[in-house]
Amino acid sequence: MNENNPLIQVSMEIILNAGDARNAANAALEDAKKGCFDTAAEKITEAEEAIRMAHQAQTDVLQEEMAGTPHELCILFIHAQDTLMTIKSELTLTKELIEMYKVVYSLRKDA
Repeated sequence: MNENNPLIQVSMEIILNAGDARNAANAALEDAKKGCFDTAAEKITEAEEAIRMAHQAQTDVLQEEMAGTPHELCILFIHAQDTLMTIKSELTLTKELIEMYKVVYSLRKDA
């Protein structure tokens, strides 16, 4: 692996931001379990921003490629893309689970 490959830095940016998104989403789910939906929403917003930043880093590389700037193949970048897409899916599922917790808490109040 070429240590000067600019994709290494971009890959780490993607992985770190995606990891931050996962952590925020998990924290949001824990808050939702406790019925703390306002703080859960704040943490989801944090997660979405972290995912946005990770996705933007990936998009920048893809746009460079499309504009004719080739990049040396980097397995770490492939791993970063996989991590990003996995955590995006987790975030989608987490938001749905939070909505389900809202229903559960609503039904508890009505009982």
